[in-house]
Amino acid sequence: MVFYEPGVTPHNLPRDPFKSCVVPRPIGWISTRSVDGKDNLAPYSQFNNLTFDPPYVMFAANQTEVNTRKDTVVNVESTGSFVWNICTWGLRQAMNITSEQVPSSVDEFVKAGLTKMPSTVLKHIVPMVSESPIKFECSYFSTLRLPGNPPMGTVDVIIGKVVGIHIDDEVLTEGKVDLKKIMPIARCGYYEYAVVRETFTMMPPGDGKMAIGLEGSTAGNAKEWKELNGEKKSEVLQT
Repeated sequence: MVFYEPGVTPHNLPRDPFKSCVVPRPIGWISTRSVDGKDNLAPYSQFNNLTFDPPYVMFAANQTEVNTRKDTVVNVESTGSFVWNICTWGLRQAMNITSEQVPSSVDEFVKAGLTKMPSTVLKHIVPMVSESPIKFECSYFSTLRLPGNPPMGTVDVIIGKVVGIHIDDEVLTEGKVDLKKIMPIARCGYYEYAVVRETFTMMPPGDGKMAIGLEGSTAGNAKEWKELNGEKKSEVLQT
């Protein structure tokens, strides 16, 4: 069995296994526009949702190889806006092109041959990837900066509130997001990726209330809160 203490003892493997153990990871394909109008698009392999009512997402951006903050982070903090674009199997090559570390003057949309469409509700308009079937418009909430070893170890964890959601009709089946139609890709370890082509359904045990959070049902959450308040008022009246 392999056991090691990161930064203390060696793992004695050909390559560091850490990221290969936390898989699959959704890709945060983040688009931004700087204060002076330069557009940026870059993928981040530490991305996820945080809560659903209201919805928040996060992505983490390590320092560059020269120990500077990523353009994405600078743009988000200075403008208060960013967009998450889902990355699909069909967009994998374009996403990979946008992963290259290039000067801020380079437009990754143009470099990857992608079409821009403007955000609709953000105060600072941000270009979205038109070819991406799902897009979240996000308003910047906060940054958690975790210290690490230079040059790339320090990371900025960006949290944003989702204020607008775009879903193409073509990826819906009977009113539900159909992953078989989207075929989203995700990061694994090393230089490996995964693609979602199959899913299975499994309900949690119990009275079903856990399913509200699993589904991310805002209506269900509101109903539970209403019932809780009703029970509290009833208890007060009885006493």
